[in-house]
Amino acid sequence: QFTTRVVSCRAAELRPEGGGEPVSGFQVVLEDTILFPEGGGQPDDRGLIGDVPVLRVTRRGSEAVHFVPAALEPSAEVLLSLDWERRFDHMQQHSGQHLISAVAEQMFGFKTTSWELGRQRSVIELDTPVVTAEQVQALEESVNEKIRDRLPVTVRELAADDPEVETVKSKFITRHNLAGTDQLCELSKCCSDQVDFLLKVIKLLGVEKGKKNKTNLVFLVGNRVLKSIEQSHSTEKALTSLLKNGPGEHIEAVKRLQSSVKLLQKNNLNLLRDIAVLIARDFKSKPAPKQLFVLHRKEGDSEFMNIIANEIGTEETLLFLTVGDEKEAGLFLLAGPVEAVENLGPRVAELLGGKGAGKRGRFQGKAAKMSRRGEVQALLQEFISHQNPGA
Repeated sequence: QFTTRVVSCRAAELRPEGGGEPVSGFQVVLEDTILFPEGGGQPDDRGLIGDVPVLRVTRRGSEAVHFVPAALEPSAEVLLSLDWERRFDHMQQHSGQHLISAVAEQMFGFKTTSWELGRQRSVIELDTPVVTAEQVQALEESVNEKIRDRLPVTVRELAADDPEVETVKSKFITRHNLAGTDQLCELSKCCSDQVDFLLKVIKLLGVEKGKKNKTNLVFLVGNRVLKSIEQSHSTEKALTSLLKNGPGEHIEAVKRLQSSVKLLQKNNLNLLRDIAVLIARDFKSKPAPKQLFVLHRKEGDSEFMNIIANEIGTEETLLFLTVGDEKEAGLFLLAGPVEAVENLGPRVAELLGGKGAGKRGRFQGKAAKMSRRGEVQALLQEFISHQNPGA
């Protein structure tokens, strides 16, 4: 916690990180702050100003701007509280990044060009097109060995005009530790002489192809590793219960299930094709076939509907076919004489609250309002009556 004063407060809007409508609130600048503003690959802190939650902290020149949902009185003295759990997690990931970057360059000459601290995992961009599995393993063993050895890390502050600034190799240290603001110096505590306590352990999850001949190294540090193990263990227990075998047999069990599902899907598809042919033949076998054929089936797909249309023929008969749950979205097909389908297709899609396209006497697409099939049938019957009053 930290006591400070409000310098300014002005109305503003905040766009949520996940998208959506802007949130109305206020941008607050304080005399000083212990909340880190987002930047340099690291997310911002969270906390409270009094009892008002801080939803975002950004930079505006040398100022930290706190976005809050309620107005604060300028010059008022306020108590600033830090969300320590979030900060400590960021400290662990950031400190781990420095260690991984240093060892990766020391062992293999891989320079760090950027990094990102994500919500679930973090990524270091390495200036190399390839990092082998053996190198990842060796790097992980080395960084964890340094954690166990309690290797001390010294943090120093330099003035912006100090000539030694030019000798600092890591741009991350330069950016964060030389900025001259209290909140950034607080961040530097993640590189204290208790690295083994703060970091606990580092897990490298592997590499991904980066941009412009670079490689992204994915990692977890400290409590995130423990949480990942806990999640994996919970998943393992659930799979053991569902699959009725031990963890070592899970992969083979899933492969067998996948094979069974593929076989069942193939058999189901063949049965649907046979059903489609039988439905069409039953309609054609009637002594006086109607000009309109309507069918709805919960199980089916586009191929099922097209088989029926092919078997019945669309030169004289207008077909309206739908598949899917009546209370949810589904698929539809309107088939028949070309001119009739071109006229009716868009109107059918509109009635069903869906979208579609067609050519050569067929119009098909997705329907959001399957319950309005009756209205479509009435439209088609009215169309046929106008075309052929004696029908």
